[in-house]
Amino acid sequence: MTISNHITLADIHRMPVGQIAALPADQLALLKGMADEQLTQAKSISDWLDGAISLKYADRAGDFRHEAGKDTGTIRFEDGGVTVIAELPKRIDWDQTKLAKIAANIASAGEDPAEFIDTKLSVSERKYGALPESWRRGFEPARTVRTGKPKFRLVLNEGAI
Repeated sequence: MTISNHITLADIHRMPVGQIAALPADQLALLKGMADEQLTQAKSISDWLDGAISLKYADRAGDFRHEAGKDTGTIRFEDGGVTVIAELPKRIDWDQTKLAKIAANIASAGEDPAEFIDTKLSVSERKYGALPESWRRGFEPARTVRTGKPKFRLVLNEGAI
């Protein structure tokens, strides 16, 4: 622990979660603020380094990828005893309106569009809430409610410390 009665971020790793939860709210707020600031700084440094690495290797990676006859994907090359693994992911977006027309054409030709096209059905929560009660009951067997990870934000009040 520290000489003052305040816990530092270095202390946190040696403390059980229950003991941390028992800290006064002002200490939790300060610790969370310090942790968020360190995370922001680390993310900024990481982004800066990623930019430098990209600047250093993007052209070489492009050349190697071209030589391999690839537009996307992963390639590897060496630089001074370091293996550089360069990934260029493929991201595909489909025009939903055009796909719907293609699906209709496939169906009109007597084929099953589901063999070629994935369909995801969903109901927005806003639309579900606007349904008449009798209709909502019909949707309930298909509806599952899950929760996400809880998030808390602590803000020091004026004059708290």
